[in-house]
Amino acid sequence: MATLNVNGAQRQFEAEGDTPLLWVLREQLGLTGTKYGCGIAACGSCTVHIDGVPTRSCVRPVSTVGANERIVTIEGLSRDGTHPVQRAWVALDVPQCGYCQSGQVMAAVALLQAKPRPTDADIDDAMSNICRCGTYNRIRAAIHAVARGELKSAGLSIQHADGSTT
Repeated sequence: MATLNVNGAQRQFEAEGDTPLLWVLREQLGLTGTKYGCGIAACGSCTVHIDGVPTRSCVRPVSTVGANERIVTIEGLSRDGTHPVQRAWVALDVPQCGYCQSGQVMAAVALLQAKPRPTDADIDDAMSNICRCGTYNRIRAAIHAVARGELKSAGLSIQHADGSTT
């Protein structure tokens, strides 16, 4: 048996050393919030933090993660979804299909930890995850809302074809 530090707890698992961390998290530890998207580290759906660094878990062999390295998955950000980034995602109705969003949230959290007041260029550089639904404008708005501390007033105004707004 091997051990990983996941979401603040020591967790044991059995897997071959070349098994991607993603599969240990999902299949061995039951943490299914981290998604499989592409398997080649291109899309970012599998993003977790390892010692605070956003990491594509689909290509990270579990044998390369030390027992003392701290892994945080989407489930580990907050027990009840109250992390500021999660709250902004809800307030701005960021997800469409939602499949990539756990990876997007994890990337945004890492960005805001590194740069609490990111510029649009900072966001462009850090947010390399792919959203097939194209919610990039809402993602950017949510990141800016968190940076400005404007979660209470965060909202998306939609202009409808008939001229009304919601």
